[in-house]
Amino acid sequence: MIAITRRYWLLSLVGMMSLACQPESEFIPPVESQHEGGAPMTTISVTSSAFQEGAMIPKKYTCDGENVSPPLQWGPVPPETKSLVLISDDPDAPAGTWVHWVLFNLPPTETGLPEHVPPGKTLNNGAAQGTNDFRKLGYGGPCPPGGTHRYYFKLYALDTKLDLQPGATKPQVEKAMRGHILAQGQLMGKYKRS
Repeated sequence: MIAITRRYWLLSLVGMMSLACQPESEFIPPVESQHEGGAPMTTISVTSSAFQEGAMIPKKYTCDGENVSPPLQWGPVPPETKSLVLISDDPDAPAGTWVHWVLFNLPPTETGLPEHVPPGKTLNNGAAQGTNDFRKLGYGGPCPPGGTHRYYFKLYALDTKLDLQPGATKPQVEKAMRGHILAQGQLMGKYKRS
């Protein structure tokens, strides 16, 4: 009996350690909504005319090219959506997840973004840009130090507008949108420097 209990305890410990050691990886939609109403989470389709899901991101959108943001399309979003948030990051960076783009308070009527969204505090549609891990406002393209990295473009539909100033960081935006997510979706592309 003691041997069985010890074996069970060891297996439980190994299981917990393997979960704790997993990298801060890709966005995984939760089973239930983070919205306070507890409605089931819906998924938003996120696509790009520049690359397919899981494909290589063209050099144009990286630090080896023009370093401009790729075109993105999405939809549909729930009718009660008040604003959208876009976060792009790289979970494969050596020091942990590297943030490439933070964009919030996008109008819910927007169904995408054109190529080359200009840097700056706000866009013409009223959306605000946050600070990326290059310590700049707006988009900073893939620039991995080595190997093939994954880049996620994650879109969130919220039931509120965020009371944040331009330049907010990803942790600040994530904290503000907690409990307000109605739907979410993502697009993942890869890049390796030659």
